[in-house]
Amino acid sequence: MSHWIRPTGKAAPHSRQRGRAQEKTLTSTAMAQGSEGRKAQPDHLGHVIFITAAAAMGGFLFGYDSSVINGAVEGIRGKYDIGSAALAQVIAIALIGCAVGAAVAGKLADRIGRIRVMQISATLFTISAVGSAVPFSLYDLAFWRVLGGMAIGMASVIGPAYIAEVSPPAYRGRLGAFQQAAIVVGIAVSQLVNWGILNAADGNQRGKVLGIEAWQLMLGVMVVPAVLYGLLSFAIPESPRFLISIGKTDKAKEILAEVEGHAIDVDKRVAEIEHAMHSEEKSTFKDLIGGKGGLLPIVWVGIGLSVFQQFVGINVAFYYSSTLWQSVGVNPESSFFYSFTTSIINIVGTVIAMILVDRIGRKPLALVGSVGMALSLALEAWAFASKTADGTLPTTQGTVALVAAHAFVLFFALSWGVVVWVFLGEMFPNRIRAAALGVAASAQWVANWAITASFPSLADWNLSGAYVIYAVFAVLSIPFVLKFVKETKGKALEEMG
Repeated sequence: MSHWIRPTGKAAPHSRQRGRAQEKTLTSTAMAQGSEGRKAQPDHLGHVIFITAAAAMGGFLFGYDSSVINGAVEGIRGKYDIGSAALAQVIAIALIGCAVGAAVAGKLADRIGRIRVMQISATLFTISAVGSAVPFSLYDLAFWRVLGGMAIGMASVIGPAYIAEVSPPAYRGRLGAFQQAAIVVGIAVSQLVNWGILNAADGNQRGKVLGIEAWQLMLGVMVVPAVLYGLLSFAIPESPRFLISIGKTDKAKEILAEVEGHAIDVDKRVAEIEHAMHSEEKSTFKDLIGGKGGLLPIVWVGIGLSVFQQFVGINVAFYYSSTLWQSVGVNPESSFFYSFTTSIINIVGTVIAMILVDRIGRKPLALVGSVGMALSLALEAWAFASKTADGTLPTTQGTVALVAAHAFVLFFALSWGVVVWVFLGEMFPNRIRAAALGVAASAQWVANWAITASFPSLADWNLSGAYVIYAVFAVLSIPFVLKFVKETKGKALEEMG
């Protein structure tokens, strides 16, 4: 969403020095004026936390929907009698919807408001959940997956934007972390619910629970948090920034006083927001083109971060882990339980990253994660190479595979899972940040789709070989970070370039 960013724009050569001087003056003035806002405390912090948590329900649904399919993979395969390639497309097709939803959410939010976009997302989530629970064929199941993907894409954009716009400056960092926390909690809850449903179906994904097959109920349960998300959207205020943009300044002042405290000078805050909005210039893809016609080097670095984040195979752990464990002889109930414990490890790793990212820096954390992931993936590849003719692993290799899988998720979560998003938000110059973020995010969706769509076929070819490929990408990420990625810890956004 372009309104998050305040690009400097392009100045004529003779005006650049004057522009820089003006920008420094404006920055100094904003810092002086903003000190009051940073110190201001909301009158009712609990209410602000409620507003943030309600908006972060979109993140919960993002995580839930992204991971819930893990429990339905084998049920879908059996129901429609399809091979690995077709199955992979049904799983991965939701990512097409994600890309569409993310692309339209920003402009839609600027036109009709943040709350309305949340309500549209919740509606799409609800329809997708109901449709996925009672599909007539594989084709309409794929359609409901795309619809759910659109909701994911919208939620992934609108949640962080809204939270940033309604959070008091003194609490913005901590409240902004609600979105990421909600995503990993959504992943964990989906795995726990899947495990409970599978146990109710006596370990059979196609067993009947509440009159439908277990895998269908797994997909349908998402209707509960989807409806809750929609209801909560009616209980929280519209973004003050949007209200100002459509001329409802008095209402914006009420909400600013509500979330930032009545002690603030609301007229001054409105003036600051209006000044920032009038100073913005939307960056476009043309701004990313360098002197020789190719993308600017910094844009390639952003694309590289996005691609490496996905090419280590993290989404295999969230989309296919139950199927993976069953393919090496683990019974269904245990495989679902291991998927749940992996998601708990994901939460732990995310908390560690949130604690360390501002203390030790982004780059060291990324390097630690790369080394840990490379070793964990290599151990998984070694263990899966011992798969016997009857499709099981020897005891030692099975234990190593299980421990290594959890270690891989831990190292990813405490590093690349958080650090990449921090880098992408900080590393680009103001002038190109919005457009560059869009390109990097698109690259991430494409890379996500490539891994998700290819894993079943790779696993059929050689499961160990698939993990060797992921391990190679983890190893390659180390020199990439060392050579091309610059530390952004402690630097102002205006210093990036």
